[in-house]
Amino acid sequence: MFESPGISYATLWPVLLVLAVACAGVVVEAFAPRAARFNTQVSLALAGLVAALAGTVAVGAGSSLGISTGEGALVVDGPGVFSQGLVLLVSLGGVALFAERRLDNGVSAFAGQAAALPGTPAERAASQRGLEHTEVYPLMMFAVGGMMLFCISGDLLMLFVALEVLSLPLYLLTGLARRRRLLSQEAALKYFLLGAFSSGIFLYGLALVYGFAGSMSLADIGDVAAEGGSSPLLLLLGIGLMAVGLLFKTGAVPFHSWTPDVYQGAPTPVTAWMSAATKIAAFAAMLRLFYVAFGAEGDIWRPAIGVIAVLTMLLGASFAVVQTDVKRMLGYSAVAHTGFLLTGLLGVQTDAFGSTQAVLFYLTAYGFATLGAFAIVSLVRGPNGEVGSLDRWAGLGRTNPWVAATFAVFLLSMAGLPLTAGFIGKWGVFAAALGAGQWPVVVVAIGSSIIAVFFYVRVMMLMFFTDPREDAAAVVTPSYATIVVIALSAVATVLLGVIPGPVLSLLVDAGGFIG
Repeated sequence: MFESPGISYATLWPVLLVLAVACAGVVVEAFAPRAARFNTQVSLALAGLVAALAGTVAVGAGSSLGISTGEGALVVDGPGVFSQGLVLLVSLGGVALFAERRLDNGVSAFAGQAAALPGTPAERAASQRGLEHTEVYPLMMFAVGGMMLFCISGDLLMLFVALEVLSLPLYLLTGLARRRRLLSQEAALKYFLLGAFSSGIFLYGLALVYGFAGSMSLADIGDVAAEGGSSPLLLLLGIGLMAVGLLFKTGAVPFHSWTPDVYQGAPTPVTAWMSAATKIAAFAAMLRLFYVAFGAEGDIWRPAIGVIAVLTMLLGASFAVVQTDVKRMLGYSAVAHTGFLLTGLLGVQTDAFGSTQAVLFYLTAYGFATLGAFAIVSLVRGPNGEVGSLDRWAGLGRTNPWVAATFAVFLLSMAGLPLTAGFIGKWGVFAAALGAGQWPVVVVAIGSSIIAVFFYVRVMMLMFFTDPREDAAAVVTPSYATIVVIALSAVATVLLGVIPGPVLSLLVDAGGFIG
C-alpha cells in the first residue's frame, strides 16, 4: 500500500513561496493589462523574495534545522539554509537590476519581442511601442526556486529535478537582450545545447550510481560506498559522469566554453545575477554530493578534482589576461574563481572552520563582488548602448571617480588583496586545501592569483592613469535601486574583508552537512 511521504512544511515554506510567486507571475502575464504588468511583477518578485529570506532566516535560527523531509529527498541543514539565504540576497539585487529602466532611454535591457528576428520591421515596431518581456520575473523566480531546492537536495532524483528547474529559465533569459540580439541569441543557443548534453550525462551518471547503491538517497549511497559495495566500477563511472553535469554549471575546465560567451551575450542584469546565484547553488549541491554520498571515495575523486582545479585556475587566469572586452574578461575571471572554489573542495571537513565553511565564505565574497561589478558594467555606455571594449574605459577614473573607485574595490576583492572579502575567501580555501595535504594545488592557486592581479590592475591603470579617448565611454546615472545594489555590494565586500568574524562564526555554528 502506498504511503505518502511526510513533508515538513514548516521548514520548506520559503522554497514553496518562491515557486508560488513564480506561478502567480505567470497568471499576471496571462490576465493583467500590459501597462500594469511591470509594476505588478516587480512588486510580486520583491515581496516574495523578502518574505522567503525572512523565512529562511527563521528556519536557520529555529529548532527544526538539521532534519530531512520528503523521505530524505530534502535535507534542511546549516550549509543548505545558508546557501539558500545567499541565493535570495543575490536575487534581491538581481530583481533591482532587472527593473532598471533609466539607462537606455526609459526601456529595459530586455528585448521587446523575443520572437521577432533581429533587424526586422517587427523588432523595430516592438521597440517603438516600448514593449518589454515582463515574463523575465517569473522566469527568474522559477530559477531561484530551483536553486533553493538544489542547495538542500538529499537524493539523486531531487538533484536532477532541481538542476533542470534552475537551468531552463536561464537558457531563456540569456537570449533576451534588447541590444546585440544576434550575440544574445547565439549565447543562449550555445548555453542550451551544452547544458542539455551535460544534463544527459549527469542523468546517466545518476543511473549508474543508483545501480551501484540500490538507493537514491545520498546518505544511503555514502553508507554503501563505505562498505565497499558489489560493483565499484559503476560507482566510479557514476561519480565521473555526475561530476561533469555539476562542473558544467560551475564553469570548470574543460566544460567552461559557454561561460565567456554567455556572460558577454546575455543582458547584463542577467549576467550579474546568474554569475553569482548559479555558482552558489551549484557548489552547495556539489559539496553535499561529494561529502555525503562520495565522501568514502575521496581517494578516487580528489586527484581528479585537483587536476581540474589546476587547469581551471591556469586557463581562466591566462585567458582573462588577453581579453579586450570587460564582460569576457570577467567571464574568464569567473572560470578562474571556479578553480579556487574547487581547491577548497579538496579540503577536509572539521567541526570548526573546514572546507565547507571556507567554500561558503568564498561564495559569499564572490557573490557580492561579481553582482556589483556587472552592475557597474551596465552603467558604462556609449551612443549604441553598453561599452564592453576596455580601451573606451580609459580615463573613467578622471571623469567618474566614484564609479571607477567602486569598480576597483570589486576588482581588488576578486584579486584577493587584503582588506577585501576576496582575501579572506582565498585564505580560507587555501588553508582548507593545505590541511588536506593538497599543497601542489595551492601553489598553482597562488601562481594563478598572481596572474589574476595583473589583469585586474591593468583595468585600474586604464581607468585612473590613462587619458580618455575621444570616443570614451560615459557613465549614465541609474535608478536608486541600482545605486543601492552597487553600494551595498561594495560595503559588504569591504566589511567582510575587515570584519569577517560574524559571518565566519555563523558558518561555524551552521556546522556541516547531515546525512
